[in-house]
Amino acid sequence: MEKLQTVLDALNALLEPWRFKDYCPNGLQVEGKNEIRKIVTGVTACQALIDKALEESADMILVHHGYFWKGEDACIVGTKKKRLASLINNDISLVAYHLPLDAHPELGNNARLATLLGFNIKQALVSGEEPAIGFIGELEEPCSTKELAQRIETVLQRKPTLISGHDRDEKIRRIGWCSGAAQTYIDQAVLQGMDAYLSGEISEHTVHAARENGIHYFAAGHHATERYGVQAVGQYLADKFAVEHQFIEIDNPV
Repeated sequence: MEKLQTVLDALNALLEPWRFKDYCPNGLQVEGKNEIRKIVTGVTACQALIDKALEESADMILVHHGYFWKGEDACIVGTKKKRLASLINNDISLVAYHLPLDAHPELGNNARLATLLGFNIKQALVSGEEPAIGFIGELEEPCSTKELAQRIETVLQRKPTLISGHDRDEKIRRIGWCSGAAQTYIDQAVLQGMDAYLSGEISEHTVHAARENGIHYFAAGHHATERYGVQAVGQYLADKFAVEHQFIEIDNPV
């Protein structure tokens, strides 16, 4: 068991949210009980995750996608009312980290993708960006587009959408990547001279950008590319404190 504030202090020290200009508040979003015995982690604080966390007797839910996004309607109605009521009535804290959880150099979404998919990180995807959100690097073992697509499907448990930039029989060596809805960063990967770029989502214009710039694009799923940072941070807390951690997967096909 640990005090809520002690856990929050450790998270803020680890993820340094003050370094980011983000689209939502990072850290404690809904305050629950003062003592934490069990932390449930998940990608998004949807109702299904909250319901599962209640079943598992969680005291804190830690997610990548929380609430109170810039530009959203501030009125507490509909699904927002139901979600907040579930948390408040059951005294469960909701803690969310968005860009800080993408960027952490060891436990973040993009660092974990590198480890899982065999990418060696070289530098920031966006030249001069500090802290770096996405990265560029090299594959530990160069491979074909088909081989990399199969690896992504096996590791992330989701078949990626592949847009081939050309049909030459060349191995992919240099790759850029950024989890989630970062498909527009394909332009940065082109500027950095990458053979391929991987993100979560795909837009209509991404197809043309890949084909016309001769770069392979892998859309591996917003949810699928952002499962791993929150799990790593949850385990970090379990190792550091006398708390239990459980990751709960809520399937999302996009």
